Order: sequence, then C-alpha cells, then structure tokens
Amino acid sequence: MPQIKTVLFDLDGTLADTAPDLADALNYVLRRNNKPILAFEEIRPVVSHGGIALIKLGFNINQDHPDFESLRQQLLDYYLKNIAAKTKLFDGMERLLMQIELNDMNWGVVTNKPSWLTDPLMQALKLDSRAACIVSGDTLKERKPHPAPLLHACSIARSDFHQCVYIGDAERDITAGNEAGMQTIIALFGYIRAEDTPDDWGADYMFNSPDEIASWLGINTKHEHAEH
Repeated sequence: MPQIKTVLFDLDGTLADTAPDLADALNYVLRRNNKPILAFEEIRPVVSHGGIALIKLGFNINQDHPDFESLRQQLLDYYLKNIAAKTKLFDGMERLLMQIELNDMNWGVVTNKPSWLTDPLMQALKLDSRAACIVSGDTLKERKPHPAPLLHACSIARSDFHQCVYIGDAERDITAGNEAGMQTIIALFGYIRAEDTPDDWGADYMFNSPDEIASWLGINTKHEHAEH
C-alpha cells in the first residue's frame, strides 16, 4: 500500500449522518403539499443522491414536472435553516479524524453538495477549520463521477493522487476516485440502497465502520502514544 498522506471523504453518508435532517426536510415539504410523509427507513438510502432524488422519491414525479423545481426549492430552503439540527458524525468518525490528524496526515471533503449547503454544515459541525480541503459540487464545473474535484482536493491538500484515498458510499464516488488514480473505499455504513451492488463498483476496499478504516490506515493505536 502506498503511503497515504490525505484521506478524502464524501460528505453525506460517509463523513456525516445527514439523513435525519434531510428526511425532516422532505417530510416537511410533503406535509406542506398535503402528501403523506415517508418513513425514515425509506428516505435514508436516497439521501446521498441529493434533493432531486428526494423530490422524485417523495412526489413520484420527474424533473420535467411543472412543480418539480418549486418543491425542490422548498426542500432546500427548509434544509438550510435546519442543516445541523440532527446531523452528526458517524460513530467512530471523530476518533478517525483525530487519529489522522495525530499521525501527520490530513483529511478533506469532496462532495456534490453545493457550497452554500456544504460550508454552513461544515461550520456547524466545527470541521471547517480542520479540513485541509473542502471541494463542493459547484467548486469546479465538473462534479463526481468526474475525477477533477478529487484531483483539485489533492492539490489543495498538497498531496499527489497516489498519496490519497477517497471514501464514499455511492458508485459515482468510487468511479471518481478510480479515475483519479487514488485508492478507493466504500463506506458500507453509509446510504447504500437495497438494489445497489457495491461489490461491482470496483473499489479497492469496503469497510463497515470508521474504526476499520483506521485499522487499514495503520493508525488505530498510534494516537495513544502520540498523546503521551
């Protein structure tokens, strides 16, 4: 394994468990438009795919529907106002971030979420000053699955692509990481749908928890010595 200097994370469903707040936003819009709300378990797997996918799920309409954009804007407006009401890091993720920082590595975020949502969320989670790079869906003209955002993140973090690993919970994450020449990891704890086939995405590794990622990085115990 090449020496990893930079660990890059997808945001929704990998670094942070944003599903509760996005589910609340969708159900708010459903209630406001006199539609039945959905169970959290039905919404959670769709969260990684953004507001368009959530409106499609909740209202069973496509983007060419005359009401689609209005509904999507209602969802995003509500979500922005409640962006970190329930969102938190996945269990073990804070420990992983601390271990990365204590072992002379850095970490960053590459997401398709637009910066006007990414930035306030990272600030609310008190991660904005810790991240070596934050690349949002509108930072460049390309978005994942294009590799450009990942390569841009590497550059900001001052690492070469072969010194980076990208961790995500969607096929586009793995496609982007592979095309960028990085090692890739599927976060099986993320928002993976029942019909998804992560075995076929071409990732180098699949892990069930942040602690497993720490073990793979070889930093699961080093932080104990770093504190003494």
